[in-house]
Order: sequence, then C-alpha cells, then structure tokens
Amino acid sequence: MKTSDFDFYLPEKLIAQTPLERRDASRLLALDRETGDTSHHHFYDLPQFLRPGDCLVLNNSRVLPARLIGHRPTGGACEVLLLIDRGEGLWECLVRPGRKLRPGAQVSFGDGQLTATVEGELPDGKRFVRFHYQGIFLEILEELGKMPLPPYIKEELQDQERYQTVYSKVTGSAAAPTAGLHFTPELLERVQKMGVKVCYVTLHVGLGTFRPVKAEEITDHEMHAEFCQISQETANTINETKKNGGRVICVGTTSCRTIESFAGEDGTMTERSGWTSIFIYPGYKFKVLDALITNFHLPQSTLIMLVSALAGRENVLAAYQEAVREKYRFFSFGDAMIIS
Repeated sequence: MKTSDFDFYLPEKLIAQTPLERRDASRLLALDRETGDTSHHHFYDLPQFLRPGDCLVLNNSRVLPARLIGHRPTGGACEVLLLIDRGEGLWECLVRPGRKLRPGAQVSFGDGQLTATVEGELPDGKRFVRFHYQGIFLEILEELGKMPLPPYIKEELQDQERYQTVYSKVTGSAAAPTAGLHFTPELLERVQKMGVKVCYVTLHVGLGTFRPVKAEEITDHEMHAEFCQISQETANTINETKKNGGRVICVGTTSCRTIESFAGEDGTMTERSGWTSIFIYPGYKFKVLDALITNFHLPQSTLIMLVSALAGRENVLAAYQEAVREKYRFFSFGDAMIIS
C-alpha cells in the first residue's frame, strides 16, 4: 500500500488557526465504519452517539510549554525546544540558530531566571542542553515557556490553556492530544450521568506526530516512539466494559495507540507502562477499540492511516472530501469526527 493512497486535497483556508470560543461548539461528523454513511452534528451532540455501559478512554497528558525564547551573551535571540528529559537538568532539544549554538554556548532566559549550556551535538542536529535554575523547573517553564504549536498554525495562541484538555494532568507532551480539546467539564458530566464510564491513559505525544511519511510504501515507514502508561483502574474499567457488552470508545489516536499497544492477544488489559512505536494501518485487527473520536488529520500521515484501518480507506477519504465540501475546520484546532 502506497503513502500516496492516503492523499487528499485540502484548501489551506480550512486549516484552523485558532480555537473556537466554546470548546464543544466544534462540528462533529459521524461516520459509520461499515456502510460509510455520514451525518453532520456538533460536538455537544456527542451523548446521542453513546450508550449506557460504554466506556470513554481519554489521554490525560499535559503539554509542556517547551518553547523557550532566550538570548546569547552577544544579545542575539535564540530558540530552544525541549524534547526529551534526560535527567539532572539535561534535555535533548532542537535549537535555532543552530550554527550559533554549538557545544559550550551559553543561553539566558527571562532576565537570567533560567540559564543553559549546550553540552553536546547529536548526529541528527539536536543538542544536549543543561539548564541551571533555582526552584522547580516545571514552574519556571510554566512562566517562561510557550506552547510548541504545530508548524501549520501561524497565529499566536492568546490563551495557553486552550491547547490543553480540561482533564490534562500529567505533564510531558510536545503536542496536545487534540481530540480531547472539544470536551468541557459539563459535557464529561453529562456523559457520566447517562451511565458512560470515563477512564484515563497517559501517552506523551512526541513531535514525530507531525513528521510526514516519506517512504513510498507505508510499510517502509519508521514510527517514532512515545511513552505511555495505563493504570490498573483503567485496565479494570475497560475489561469490565468488554465483559458486559459495552463499547470501548477512544478519544483520540493517542488513547487508541496506548490501549492497542498494551492489550493482550485476547483483548485483556493490565496495568503497564513503557514506550510504544505501534503503527496502525489498513489490515490491522483492533484488539480492544470499538469506536473512535478524532480530529481531521494531515494528508499522507500515519494518523489518517490509523483511521483508515478502522473505517476503510475509501470510506475515510470520501468522508474527508465531504468535510472539505462542507468547509469543516481541519487539524489541531479544527472539528471532530466519531467513527462507530
């Protein structure tokens, strides 16, 4: 199967640059995975697609405000993007301008509240950067850092919390699990009151999620690894839901990849944590997931391949063409679909 099989035409004006004022006012396209039939709704209509006894699986990862703007001793501006915490103040980072930030270079952020030294250079151009500070690093980051928005979003984000889900809890992602951005506390309360269980997994989204598939054949693509974990409580909830005939509905491809990575061959879940580089594409047999709530994804991305594994490539591309015709908003701050 070729990467080009997952291409579609998307006018640039449909790429959402800012979030809507109201989270659950986003549109919701419902896709029947068997027939390919579609219907148009809003996200606040979600309860009509759920049944008592179902289980929603959400990713509670929180985005690290990992983009730091600093100055070199000469006064020149520079940017450091935190990627992986290597411990004791050492981080794997992307930097620019790269030619000015060689090993030994010093950087200062926020009037010297945070300083850093470039300690090493990796073969792929990334840097090892050690940070020096007084106090709690995450608190300093919350104050000085900016959200690492995807490359297709050009607008500055006015409210940083709009790139976090309302249930985000465990800091560590380089990008938001965006399907969850549509939920409000009130909507979560509504679905729980109707007898739908809500449980949480954690997958820290890496920047590799935006990396295009460059291989001609999709099976030649090398997936990035991301850290994820599932608690015994969540495992029990999923197992009970399945046993009682309910559906396991993942909110976002990250929740889907977490439970599919850790499920036994019989679909049983247990408490686990570790790295996953699972690549789900057409032909994959889902072990646990029954339905998926997700945003609209980039052409030729691993995410549209995952969605196609669930609903069929032809059904998905036809639904995307319809979404383009109906002027749905695409990508991180865009609209959503439910596939069931």
